[in-house]
Amino acid sequence: QVQLVESGGGLVQPGDSLRLSCAATEAIFSFTVMAWYRQAPGKQRELVASIAGGGVINYAESVKGRFSISRDLKNSVYLQMNRLKPEDTAVYYCYGHRSVGYWGQGTQVTVSS
Repeated sequence: QVQLVESGGGLVQPGDSLRLSCAATEAIFSFTVMAWYRQAPGKQRELVASIAGGGVINYAESVKGRFSISRDLKNSVYLQMNRLKPEDTAVYYCYGHRSVGYWGQGTQVTVSS
């Protein structure tokens, strides 16, 4: 069974950086797309960034220029988050799609002074 496990969340101050990691139990390139979503309290889950198998990358407008998605050659995908803002506070989820979609359990990111 495919599993995605996120790590790297935490409490940081505005302007700080964090790097989230997502480890899959299958090779990353077996997924047609990997993505990061986030869900803030009282809000719908939203796409933050995605990377397709061919390498096409997309970002939400709110994170362009601050966040960067990447993957390694094995089983991990990353989200580098720079210049964090309080509005980036949310639970961040890793998502992978291959025939069906798979979700990680989420990792909390809190940006607060």
